[in-house]
Amino acid sequence: MSVRHDYAMETEVWDTYAESAFEPDAQPAFRWTQYQDHGPGPEILGEPQKTLEIGCGTGRAVAYLAQRGAEAHGLDLSPVMVKKITDRWSDTGAVFHQGEVLSFLATTGETYDAIYSIFGCAWFANPTHLLPLVHDRLNPGGVFAFSHPPAIPGAYGPQGMYKGGFAGKPVYTYRYSYTPRKWRNLMLKYGFHRAGVQVIEAPTEGHIGTLLGTAVRPL
Repeated sequence: MSVRHDYAMETEVWDTYAESAFEPDAQPAFRWTQYQDHGPGPEILGEPQKTLEIGCGTGRAVAYLAQRGAEAHGLDLSPVMVKKITDRWSDTGAVFHQGEVLSFLATTGETYDAIYSIFGCAWFANPTHLLPLVHDRLNPGGVFAFSHPPAIPGAYGPQGMYKGGFAGKPVYTYRYSYTPRKWRNLMLKYGFHRAGVQVIEAPTEGHIGTLLGTAVRPL
């Protein structure tokens, strides 16, 4: 099933999110799961000198890496969010870009030692388009890693998400949900090696876990 993304509408979705999610007093932080002090951290990326977070949201992970000496970049679709996080994290050396991920990766001349997504673009961009572009923008030996909630059993592929209620003007985006096996096969198909996907259990039994995928561009 293919879908046609309306990026003007999706920008509106994420601008609205920026107004509610941005916390000016938040501190730099890097974690893959949706739970405080839970799961692995930036060691998943190795020791990259130059990084890119796609769908960087509040920018906390980008600021975290920048404070630790990386040339840390973040990309987000929302101009509202990019303005907020550029102002907030200007003292860390983090660099933020506004744009749509497929266009950005297809046109930039930059390459990175690690590209990652924490509940970001790897969930909201068609992986058959995204993964080849990520592969091409990684340096040899570079790491791709992403996290988001596991797929709801039996609900796989592109799924629409209405935002802001079910009455009035339709405002929506798409997310892409697959089994760990499917994600692994997709990464292998598009040239990655050492692909692995797992579900990290939540710290509370019976709560929603976190799907974490990793892969490497061959040397």
